[in-house]
Amino acid sequence: MGKLYLVPTPIGNLKDITFRAIEVLKEADLILAEDTRTSGKLLKHYEIDTHMHSHHMHNEHKTVEGIVNRIQGGETIALISDAGTPAISDPGFLLTRACVEAGLEVDCLPGATAFVPALVNSGLPNDKFVFEGFLPVKKGRQTRLKLLAEETRTMIFYESPHKLVKTLTHFSEYFGAERKVSVSREITKLHEETVRGSAEEVLQHFTKKPPKGELVVVVEGRK
Repeated sequence: MGKLYLVPTPIGNLKDITFRAIEVLKEADLILAEDTRTSGKLLKHYEIDTHMHSHHMHNEHKTVEGIVNRIQGGETIALISDAGTPAISDPGFLLTRACVEAGLEVDCLPGATAFVPALVNSGLPNDKFVFEGFLPVKKGRQTRLKLLAEETRTMIFYESPHKLVKTLTHFSEYFGAERKVSVSREITKLHEETVRGSAEEVLQHFTKKPPKGELVVVVEGRK
């Protein structure tokens, strides 16, 4: 039997990869990458010449069975996403579940995940928290926000730059203008920034200064 490795990759700074991750990627029979062009830059930087195949949200339903068959045949396969840990708001869950159901060994390496530094850096309670990922764009959004308005744990969201102001407006509306919010942008990159304040204060900041780059939003739970 082969094995599936889930390998975290840097979320910005290329130095944020473990020695073990590099070793696994070099020794694997195949690397499954969300975007081979993006991952190609990382592999080139670390002189990793393992063959890559595309594995993303648009084809994973079709490719999972074939990948499981290859692992059953003795191959070691490593799965990476564009950045961070696979399956955290990225492809990886379907393949992991299929391997587990087939009795195959799955090993997830520790490594970069964007929401962890954003949570710790927020100054908000991090002893108990809930990761929400991306909110529904349309259907179910209002229902979800009403439910989360009663959540007492710190909440973590991912958001795209062009939707951030809309989301902060909804947080102010549903959670209250004084609810504490922290937005971390471009974590580990050159223009890394964290903006903290009330929902209304952070909304005003990004209304005047439209955000760029990858974003993690951390919101205080209801007291």
